[in-house]
Amino acid sequence: MSSTRTAIVTGAARGIGAAVALRLASDGYAVAVVDLDETASEATVEQIAAEGGRAVAVGADVADEQQVRAAVDRVRSELGAPVVLVNNAGIIRDNLMFKMTVEDWNAVMSVHLRGAFLMTRAVQADMVEAKFGRIVNMSSTAALGNRGQVNYSAAKAGLQGFTKTLAIELGKFGVTANAIAPGFIRTDMTAATAARMGMDFADLIAAGEKAIPVGRVGEPEDVAHTVSFLASQDAGFVSGQVIYVSGGPQG
Repeated sequence: MSSTRTAIVTGAARGIGAAVALRLASDGYAVAVVDLDETASEATVEQIAAEGGRAVAVGADVADEQQVRAAVDRVRSELGAPVVLVNNAGIIRDNLMFKMTVEDWNAVMSVHLRGAFLMTRAVQADMVEAKFGRIVNMSSTAALGNRGQVNYSAAKAGLQGFTKTLAIELGKFGVTANAIAPGFIRTDMTAATAARMGMDFADLIAAGEKAIPVGRVGEPEDVAHTVSFLASQDAGFVSGQVIYVSGGPQG
């Protein structure tokens, strides 16, 4: 892997995004660690640097067109033209539908769907010019339906359709697009879900371990390994797919 290739990972200050950024850096990519809070991204950047990699922290709201354009311009100037994009930024605003506000619906749609669209549109010309590109969109098993997450589920299902269309439109330029749908992954976000449900996080993990065929919950690194494959040169014939990283059959 040439060290001149650049990857962008959104929502990379912590959790799955941080693990993905670290893995891509170890694979030889220069990595732009994008998050709403640039300061929060510094820890990921410092860890990459400590392991001999090259990275930069970039603050941006992925749902803001001007901020996205500015962020990608900065990545080009500081690291080089991006040829890998991992659309991982996400938020939850969980509630049963009859209690859900329009604001909570719009916020989730904006970050997941509008954010992925704006980021992808901003980098696709770089990939087409390079005749190589890898787009990985973070969906979820929630795309199949999940009580209390009608907004999140709809957004994550939408990302799957977005991914398949990108694969059709960009394939002839050497660009692949795939989605990863994680199941129960041990992160701050799943801890927040446990809190919303009024459960102790340890109890939620124990319940997950019983329900998941492989007998454990996932770790952010499980998702990062899958991103690493999809971003690789060798994955050029895999496109438009949704890979469930969930410890057993889904979808």
